[in-house]
Amino acid sequence: MGPANLIDGRWHPLQAEGADVTSVNPARPEEVVWSARASIDAVSAAIVAARRALPAWRMAGADARAGALKRFAAVVTARTEDIARAITREMGKTLAESRLEVKLLADKVAITLGETCQSRVRPWQVAVAPTRVDRCSFRSHGVMAVLGPFNFPAHLPNGHWVPALLLGNTIVFKPSERTPLVGQIMAECMVAAELPPGVFNLVQGGPEVAKSLVAHDGLDGILFTGSWPVGRSIMQANLDRPGRLLALEMGGSNAAIVLDDAHRRQAVLECARASFATTGQRCTCTRRIVVHESAAPWFIPAFCRMASTLLVGEGDGAAPAFMGPLTTEAARRAALEFQAGAVSRGATILLRASALDRPGWFMTPGILKWPRLTLEHDGEVFAPIVQLAVARNDEDALEQANASRFGLAASVFTASRARWEALCPRLEAGCVNWNVGTAGASSALPFGGLGLSGNHRPAAAFSVDSCAAPIAHLEESSDAAAVPDGALWDDTWLG
Repeated sequence: MGPANLIDGRWHPLQAEGADVTSVNPARPEEVVWSARASIDAVSAAIVAARRALPAWRMAGADARAGALKRFAAVVTARTEDIARAITREMGKTLAESRLEVKLLADKVAITLGETCQSRVRPWQVAVAPTRVDRCSFRSHGVMAVLGPFNFPAHLPNGHWVPALLLGNTIVFKPSERTPLVGQIMAECMVAAELPPGVFNLVQGGPEVAKSLVAHDGLDGILFTGSWPVGRSIMQANLDRPGRLLALEMGGSNAAIVLDDAHRRQAVLECARASFATTGQRCTCTRRIVVHESAAPWFIPAFCRMASTLLVGEGDGAAPAFMGPLTTEAARRAALEFQAGAVSRGATILLRASALDRPGWFMTPGILKWPRLTLEHDGEVFAPIVQLAVARNDEDALEQANASRFGLAASVFTASRARWEALCPRLEAGCVNWNVGTAGASSALPFGGLGLSGNHRPAAAFSVDSCAAPIAHLEESSDAAAVPDGALWDDTWLG
């Protein structure tokens, strides 16, 4: 099947002429993966279809909705290899990483159906009198837009729509314009799982389609993963809609602290992995490292040495690679310009990031050293470049690590539990790890950040919180209403 939208259970082919959405293989840019002209009109059509499907889906019952999600999990598991290869073709990550991403799809269904998540939205009641109870139930918000990112084009939107569907919402999904093929395959899997028409809709497009979607009056909520600038524009588009739920998972300028008593091998390996995993294109990648002055003599040389050995190559190539290409040429250019700008402002290059002289948007890792990390060095460079500085002591390390407007992830490397416990609650981040790198997260835990990284709507195990509203009920089963003070009543008035 060629490029298409999915609306109300039917595929709507998109025209090739005048294509404004085109994805290419970042390892072989001459290879066009997906190309079509988007349709703005599809946004309203998809929302109307989702609205029409909502009452029946909301009333279908949790068991029926869970059954549909289990069928979806079986479909994506059966299609693991072709989904993984599509991710690698469009996004560039290694095939091993792509296969792990696909595995997370079914895992998310299992976790969402498990007790930890279900207990957060289970109705409860309190008996206040023999014939009266106070009860809390949960009701789906309604029509939810899911806007997916390019770096985890299957896993991250899946993390939004699985709990949303389970709790009775209907979905309009817009994939990243960099990974439309993966988005279309996800919609194919929903069709194969036999969800009722209109419950899950796919609308392809670029920024104009996204703007139309997030500002549409027919939505009840927006579930977004992406950058802070886009998250900010979504908030601006909804300033006059305080009742619309916005769950915004945004970027990070994540810091790792390496103390003088750290397990040396653990610190170097985990910092290198977390800094350069997925070619630096994870929101949890380590962007800044603060090294205790007594650890600097062994950490910095070993970290630079290891980074220099990382293999860069095609994600589906014959030789194993740690890093694939960046997803776009513009991203590589921006990364190299960032490096040059840092040098002009006084940074020292410990390991120079360079574009590789081959087809594709490949580059080598880069390490920059500053005298000290401040807000001047804050920001999210979505590339394999990390900034480093030395700290005098634990307090100095904490101050430098917190010098960020973001607050997604942080790590502390120390052999001392006491030092870890002293620093942990003072690190301003939503995910704080001990002797584990910042990159990566557990779907069994909440996932979200502070500051520019999120709006207190964490995903993963807490994603159900964003998918249903608590409803309070005062329930009386008798007819023994009391006559209030200051009022008269006579039963004969009823005839």
